[in-house]
Amino acid sequence: MSHSFYKKYHLAINRFIDNALTEDIEMGDHSGQACFDNQLEKSTILKVKEDCIIAGIDLAEKIFKRFDHLIKLTRNFEDGESLTKGTVAYTVEGPAKSLLSSERLVLNCMQRMSGIASFTHQLNQKIKHTNCKILDTRKTTPGFRYPEKWAVSIGGGYNHRMGLFDAIMIKDNHVDFCGGMQNTLLKIKDYLERSQLKIDVVVEVRNQIEIEAVMEFPWVKRILLDNMEPGQIQEKVSWINNSFETEASGNINENNLIQYAETGVDFLSIGALTHSAKNIDLSLKAL
Repeated sequence: MSHSFYKKYHLAINRFIDNALTEDIEMGDHSGQACFDNQLEKSTILKVKEDCIIAGIDLAEKIFKRFDHLIKLTRNFEDGESLTKGTVAYTVEGPAKSLLSSERLVLNCMQRMSGIASFTHQLNQKIKHTNCKILDTRKTTPGFRYPEKWAVSIGGGYNHRMGLFDAIMIKDNHVDFCGGMQNTLLKIKDYLERSQLKIDVVVEVRNQIEIEAVMEFPWVKRILLDNMEPGQIQEKVSWINNSFETEASGNINENNLIQYAETGVDFLSIGALTHSAKNIDLSLKAL
């Protein structure tokens, strides 16, 4: 799964790496230039300092190689594996100057990604007795969206959409600004036909009237039931009766997750996956 994510989004991820390296290094790492000559070779290990689902090994290798092709990463584990405190995830060797210049970016990414993957895995385990799938949202760190969503997929979750460009999602403000659900969806239909676009359309609804309006447009991919209690979700899902995919969102957390998943809804979208996961403590240590 980790490799397929990179394959799909490699242009954006490479752009992220370049921007992040520029942000941290700019015209050069003066500390490294002062301490090391170009010929000095060293090795380091990535040590896990708390139990976690490891994430970001693939990205770490891309960062090291993009910064200096002489750096070699030898992995002991793959993204998505469950590691315990004290485990060495990989060894990396190469020019000392290059290792230390790229070290912080690698750690920042892997600590954040491992936290997100671990939290996503934890929530998935709670609802594994259901067919419900967990989705992320656009509540991501600006500039760091791709690694964060990559981590969700490593943890067993699913990406809702990458941004505003790869799906249409109609929310309450769209409906209110357009003067109602039917008028909004007629505009969407016209736009898709004129643009010759074939992308998913997800529509957020607030009540039964809006659900009935959406169901007049069978090309809609999914009905999103927003800010409803589990009992209401179960009632609406039963009424929709598999005519459309269904999703629940709004105030869903690890305490009420099971209740929502057991309603029969197909998806739960949870912003906390990317905005509230705790970083995992990792370190790169010299051998």
